[in-house]
Amino acid sequence: MTTVAQLVPFAGVVLLGAVAPGPDFAMVFRHAAVSGRRAGVAAAAGVTGGILVWSLVAAFGLAGLLAASATAYTVVKIVGAAYLILLGARALLAACRGGRYELPPPSGHGGAGRAFRQGLLGNVLNPKVAVFFVALLPQFLPAHATAVDTALLALVPMVITLCWYCLVATVVGAMRRLLTAAKVRRVIDAATGTLLVALGIRLAAQSRP
Repeated sequence: MTTVAQLVPFAGVVLLGAVAPGPDFAMVFRHAAVSGRRAGVAAAAGVTGGILVWSLVAAFGLAGLLAASATAYTVVKIVGAAYLILLGARALLAACRGGRYELPPPSGHGGAGRAFRQGLLGNVLNPKVAVFFVALLPQFLPAHATAVDTALLALVPMVITLCWYCLVATVVGAMRRLLTAAKVRRVIDAATGTLLVALGIRLAAQSRP
């Protein structure tokens, strides 16, 4: 049975991975800054949904297949990289347009749904998450792990990720009127767009672990 002594260090590793800047952070930050806390939380929920997907995949052993298969890994990697670059290009285009920016309503039409989908797809299409689960989970599972042990360990990254990104969305959402000033908005769009494009290119160029 999984013990506290196993859960605590695992939670620490997961937390370090969550707070590190990456595509998930960029999407949550931008949605919260542009559309408010609700959209940011929706993006956070989408990221958490992606972790749930990978947890289930890992539980059934399919993540190991993805990590072991060069072809499967490459396909997911290219699709994920293209998706990140597309999102980044859209943000850069918004930054180039500039002009007066009108603050949209916090619950704008389709904002939360779009944020959730982008958070979910951005995470699911990242093969590094699969490799993370394959490499990390077995190290913290007991010798004769049960389905309950696997589910418990899978729950840890979901809770930590959701709490962290909800905190980010809340803080950024509270500063939304400042962040959506025309000049600040252009900087945010340019910064997050550049980050997403760079991460997409890096993902595409990365060799299989």
